[in-house]
Amino acid sequence: MIALLAAVIERLVGYPAWLVDRIGHPVMWMGTLLDRFDRRYNTAERSYGARRARGVYAIAALVLAVLVIALGLQALLRLLPFGWVAEAVLASSLIAQKGLRDAVMAVADALRAEGIAGARTAVARIVGRDTSQLDEAGVSRAAIETLAENASDGVIAPLFYLALFGLPGAAVYKAINTADSMIGHRSERYAAFGWAAARIDDWANLIPARLTAALFAAAARSMPEADARAAWETARRDAPGHASPNAGWPEAALAGALGFGLGGPRSYEGEIVELPRMGQGRRILERADIEIAIRLYDRAMLLALAGLAVWALVLMVV
Repeated sequence: MIALLAAVIERLVGYPAWLVDRIGHPVMWMGTLLDRFDRRYNTAERSYGARRARGVYAIAALVLAVLVIALGLQALLRLLPFGWVAEAVLASSLIAQKGLRDAVMAVADALRAEGIAGARTAVARIVGRDTSQLDEAGVSRAAIETLAENASDGVIAPLFYLALFGLPGAAVYKAINTADSMIGHRSERYAAFGWAAARIDDWANLIPARLTAALFAAAARSMPEADARAAWETARRDAPGHASPNAGWPEAALAGALGFGLGGPRSYEGEIVELPRMGQGRRILERADIEIAIRLYDRAMLLALAGLAVWALVLMVV
């Protein structure tokens, strides 16, 4: 019930901007702690092995701190009448269903109202690649790829762990995923220090990523312009070729469902990186394709809510 209520709250309200301005966001707090570990332990004079060991310590300390706080809050709230409602409100801050949708829609809106310059600025807020030279197709592809991947990392995965383990489960997952986003890179600086964060994040997302792909495939059945069978077949064929054991699943499923070609070359800090292609459809995408992808995302998230409702009923009966 807590997971369902948290998902509904976040879908309707999101995390208010005024609250971010006043107290920040849980992910920001986690990031602040991790940044302190990074600056203290991930120094150039340390050996590869020493930095790797300290990276293990950093992710363990972060997860332990988050777990203790979440368990404490959960215990306190459950002493209160209707404390489960307050727990759901807190848990909603760990889900990014509305925030992701709004951020991706902002790219489509910018393409319509401001042209390519405004769209580059909008998409730069949600991707890590270079955006200054992207055309409409590149901007659209970047937005859609981010929508697909973050549907898993930002929505389905935290809901999955919230449904299974309550607030502590979602909070620990968010800590792991935040660490992976910040230090789980294969760059010279983070190959050692971020090794543990990247591996743990891979394990944590094994089920949610494939569940997200299945939701995209199921949601495609309700859209005349989408192909549910192609979604799952594309995911099974192309996802294993992705550098990540998980990220390719939702991306390939969305690409197959809508007949898009995602992945391929992109630029990071001036360096061209060739990523595996997800889907064999058209790569020249446009603003309307972002909106179609958002419609598929909306339907997939509604299916997720329906699944949570069924799970809540099962728990009530049991």
